[in-house]
Amino acid sequence: MSTPPSPSPFLTPEEIPPAAPPRPSKARSCLRLIWEIVQTVLLTVLLYWGLNQLTARVEVHGQSMYPTFKGGEYVLVFRLAYRLGHPQRGDIVVFHPDTMSREDYIKRIIGLPGDTVRVRQGVVYVNGVPLDEPYIYEPPRYQGEWKVPPGYIFVLGDNRNNSRDSHTMGPVPLANVIGRAVFVYWPPESWGKIERPHFTNLPQNMGYRP
Repeated sequence: MSTPPSPSPFLTPEEIPPAAPPRPSKARSCLRLIWEIVQTVLLTVLLYWGLNQLTARVEVHGQSMYPTFKGGEYVLVFRLAYRLGHPQRGDIVVFHPDTMSREDYIKRIIGLPGDTVRVRQGVVYVNGVPLDEPYIYEPPRYQGEWKVPPGYIFVLGDNRNNSRDSHTMGPVPLANVIGRAVFVYWPPESWGKIERPHFTNLPQNMGYRP
């Protein structure tokens, strides 16, 4: 009866375990972590810059746009609205009242370049057509007539008798407009898209001349 061969003290190539990968040094690990942090910061800055180029966030002060807005609400403003398109009657815009002021005003566009705006007996007329305005707080108690020159818009607050707007300071240069208000984002109970009213008896761009 033959005895089994004794095992060889040497391992065959198939039996040799693979060598463990070299462990990265602490210096390389730190550099990799720093690079990942730098990438994250750069991406955050780029996104923030891009968001600021497209939008602005503006707080509503006072009650000049009541009941559409209340003081303390925050709105998102689309900066490129009038680079990609024309202003429309009924748009709510944010602008600086003059080139020397950085204060933000928020009002509604009533007249476009070339329009004639007239206020008489509590009714606003654009080019002789009366506007149906269910969004205002009360009819205006003032009267007047204004011709909107090229490159300007005529704006009014929805709280007509408690608003500093074009009826006191005249038409606003389009160059002073920051953008169109598109969304209320704070407080949460006020969230919602800002809709433009449709003046069915008045073409949106009737008489428009940039």
